[in-house]
Amino acid sequence: MEFLRPAGWEEALAAKAAHPDAVPIAGGTDVMVELTFGRRRPERLLDLSRIGDLYEWEVGPGSVRLGAAVPYARILEHLRAELPGLALAARTVGSPQIRNRGSVGGNLGAASPAGDSHPPLLAAGAEVEAVSVRGTRSIPVEEFYTGVKRTALAEDELIRAVHIARADGPQQFSKVGTRNAMVIAVCAFALALHPATRTVRTGIGSAAPTPVRARAAEEFLDGALAEGGLWDRGGALAPSLVRRFADLCADACDPIDDVRGSAAYRRRAVAVMARRTLIWAWEDLRGGTGGDRAEGGARCA
Repeated sequence: MEFLRPAGWEEALAAKAAHPDAVPIAGGTDVMVELTFGRRRPERLLDLSRIGDLYEWEVGPGSVRLGAAVPYARILEHLRAELPGLALAARTVGSPQIRNRGSVGGNLGAASPAGDSHPPLLAAGAEVEAVSVRGTRSIPVEEFYTGVKRTALAEDELIRAVHIARADGPQQFSKVGTRNAMVIAVCAFALALHPATRTVRTGIGSAAPTPVRARAAEEFLDGALAEGGLWDRGGALAPSLVRRFADLCADACDPIDDVRGSAAYRRRAVAVMARRTLIWAWEDLRGGTGGDRAEGGARCA
């Protein structure tokens, strides 16, 4: 196995162009597991750990530019207010050691349907900054996933950063696992309320071949909130409205049976998480106690 270790970004792009089969590695929390268990044996590894730009972030007036290798621990420490949904998900990622090395860019590159960062990225409205020697392009995150562990990246492209809209309203994340910590999600759900645009966005993980949004559920809730004038008056949500939203979220799933859970269980769990996260987020918006719950991290459903 050849080990490529560029000293800078331009050198990394040149190496990827010359060797499209080179597997990028920074934190190594996914790639090293595959190597250790013999699931993958690439001819080349492209070590990006010396490229400082990948470990930096920038908070702008409307969005955060998150370097591809910024560890989850830094998100928790520095970006909890700007990216609350992603911070909640980051709390559920592995152990402290994994959170100190693993990154959103790595999660995107691996493109596992069970990746914890995918649902909040979908709910927040993120874009992936993909770069090659040919130039830079921006890929909406919902278009980034093309199949199980497959992405829209070209062979010569690397993820440089992720651009994520700053929260303009409450965000929530919930995850079901076989235990409370250090576990791959059986399924996961994220929700973001966007009062500025009076819209709702969702993200579902580990319940379809790729992470997905529940678009029909979003459209239903957008219409119901507008029709009822609820964005303005902040009234309570009718139980029938919450149930319908949850059912539509479950309908957006296309799960399978596997060793971690059945398809039927995943659909049911997504409905429960959708219902609960909507209630929590709406309480936050109304000035209730939901913010205290969010500070405590994601909950099991």
